[in-house]
Amino acid sequence: MEPGVSQPQVPPGTDGRRARGQRRRAEIIEATLRVVERDGAAGVTHRTVAREADVPTSLTTYYFATLDDLLVAALSTVAEEYESRLRRIIERDGDEIGGVAELVAAAAGGGRTRALAERELSTLAARRPALRGVARRWREVVAEIARRHNPDPVAVETMVAAADGMCAAILLEGARPDAETVRAVLARALRGD
Repeated sequence: MEPGVSQPQVPPGTDGRRARGQRRRAEIIEATLRVVERDGAAGVTHRTVAREADVPTSLTTYYFATLDDLLVAALSTVAEEYESRLRRIIERDGDEIGGVAELVAAAAGGGRTRALAERELSTLAARRPALRGVARRWREVVAEIARRHNPDPVAVETMVAAADGMCAAILLEGARPDAETVRAVLARALRGD
């Protein structure tokens, strides 16, 4: 879970005005994530995001009418980053459990602030229904990986819970875990020992 700054992908043939709008929207989303990283989700307002993005508040409300719209966009960006990384783990046809373990272990160190922001936004989904579908995405792809190794639904749920729990523990303890230790925990959860 390394930090990453998403650059908006502008489809070929997109006119300049539309491309500028897509870039501006992405900049506002990244500013939202920086506010969450620094101040938590409670610090997100149209005004604080506008200040962070160095744009007028009216522009944040133009692109995101409500705070839920803004938070969904921010969580979606993080979820897409993680989902993309998990998909690459699947595609490389190697040690998928080890790949998930590396991603979990990356929640420490340089990836900590982005992982903390994602965790806070995901937890906020328990109170805000608009965030729930997006918050489930990383868990769904981890479950997909688990099912590739063990079709038992209980083993799959155990591995997903172990990955989630390891992420939370890493963020709470602030320690940098060994990816091999994380892998061993995930593998044991998947075996059902």
